[in-house]
Amino acid sequence: MPCTPTADLVAAAVATGRGLGAFNVITLEHAEAVVDGAAVAGQPVVLQISENAVRFHGGRLAPIAAACRALAEKSIVDAALHLDHAVTYALLEQARGLGFGSAMVDTTGLPYAENVEATRRAVAYAHRHGLWLESELGTVGGKEGVPPPPAHAPEARTDPATAASYVDATGVDGLAVAVGSVHAMTTRTARLDHALIAALRNAVPVPLVLHGSSGVPDDELRQAVEGGIVKVNIGTALNVAYTGAVRERVHDVVDPRRYLDRARDAMAERVAHLLTVLATAAR
Repeated sequence: MPCTPTADLVAAAVATGRGLGAFNVITLEHAEAVVDGAAVAGQPVVLQISENAVRFHGGRLAPIAAACRALAEKSIVDAALHLDHAVTYALLEQARGLGFGSAMVDTTGLPYAENVEATRRAVAYAHRHGLWLESELGTVGGKEGVPPPPAHAPEARTDPATAASYVDATGVDGLAVAVGSVHAMTTRTARLDHALIAALRNAVPVPLVLHGSSGVPDDELRQAVEGGIVKVNIGTALNVAYTGAVRERVHDVVDPRRYLDRARDAMAERVAHLLTVLATAAR
């Protein structure tokens, strides 16, 4: 069957009060693991391809998108395809016709007024081509070249009033918010600002998205979903599982299938676990 539109999965998550897991894909093994883990958990899922991943693949979006699309179409659970952290407008334009149901435009490096204008332009393009569009307000940090701000600095949190104005001005469909998580964490020690999540839920009329979720413990993820987070982005947790499995097997091995199979299984186990965590939250 065709890829499920991301908008449909988000709407279902809102209606049922559960979290929607969205996992970043770098290699074919990542994509296979996401689909396999979702099948084990019996939960819908979003496969995400970031601009960093596209850069890793020589700037070519179409091949990795085709692999994800093929797997999503054969999945026994609903699966959507999402373009994540698109910094360049040109990459957003590439997503057309490749099976994507949504995209996230990353304009966080711009001054506020320029951010609004760039996001409004991206929203107009996305809606013309049937894409659900997400953006980010606040500084989650942790991505390459974007160190996390001090935990209590104003820029480390998304202001509810500013978020409401931003959504109204841009027309975005989903908003990623800075509430205490950080991209690329390899330990699960992040503590979220749950009072802020509740305030944002009450102030913002669109679904909230949590980035940097790999560093958030299970109980914190459940509480975040219960408080109003809908889409939960996870990437580094899969890489930790992948590389850990490879390290255990790679010594004196020539055939990569002898360690990549375990890496894929380890990622699938992680996906299944995290989707189950998100599904057991009750908003």
